[in-house]
Amino acid sequence: MRIRDYRADDSIEIADLYDGSVDSLHVENFSAEELEAWAPTPPDYSHWRKRLAEKKPYVAERDGMIVGFIELEDDGHIDCFYTHKDFQRRGVGSALYSHLLHEADARDIQNLYVEASAIARPFFEREGFRLEKTNRLELRGQIFTNFSMRLHRRS
Repeated sequence: MRIRDYRADDSIEIADLYDGSVDSLHVENFSAEELEAWAPTPPDYSHWRKRLAEKKPYVAERDGMIVGFIELEDDGHIDCFYTHKDFQRRGVGSALYSHLLHEADARDIQNLYVEASAIARPFFEREGFRLEKTNRLELRGQIFTNFSMRLHRRS
């Protein structure tokens, strides 16, 4: 596996990875309606192409296949962070996060923050992020809870 910068021709594969990752979430955690609101079917490839061109995520690739991606904004915000449904719990997320930390150092980003889902929250807690607040937000008619978390890397 290697971590690399985003390329414009990655957009469809990343959109499909996102959709498949969300769809693979356990039904006991989310209803079918919530999953559809989170990742509408079919993916809006035009939206993803524009979004990814702006966000420029770091991409995990294995044997020519994208197996995960993570986004780091200039202010330290970690936005999308997803692993392919068939490669979860195989070190992809850890490798992407490690790469993100190196990039944050190179860009002199001292603090990181994220709005983590209930599923992602334990990962960020293990990495030292602290809960700041619980959020409830509406997305396509569904109410979701996520968690604002922050990591102070340097004082």
